[in-house]
Amino acid sequence: MTGLFGMGSKDPEKKNISKKKKELRKLVKEKRYDSAIRIGSEIFKKNPDENDVLFILGGIYYMKGKYRTAIPYFEKSLEIATHDVEVLILNANSYFRVGNFKRAIHCCDIIKEIDPKNKSVKELIEKIDSAKK
Repeated sequence: MTGLFGMGSKDPEKKNISKKKKELRKLVKEKRYDSAIRIGSEIFKKNPDENDVLFILGGIYYMKGKYRTAIPYFEKSLEIATHDVEVLILNANSYFRVGNFKRAIHCCDIIKEIDPKNKSVKELIEKIDSAKK
């Protein structure tokens, strides 16, 4: 019965992932992105539905200008948290950077439904319109 009240043994794999996520956040805070990618990828392989990890990995690749690499992480994150405006903005910007204006606009449309006054979307749509001309 002790397991019902949290006094039993914890799942060592969950404990390990939790420890690695803490390490990942620390590396990001210290701007040690290559090490963060290594740790994040390790976590992702074991648990591909860790939304925090997906966001962090996508964000690192985005900051490094590797937009094509960032997009799948953002897409997977959006499968889990469909209305996460931060992820949608980064994903829209990534699609814009690789020239996929249709997908960028699609992300912007979703954001406008969630947050009609979002300034980032307004700015991105203006950039897309300028780039199309």
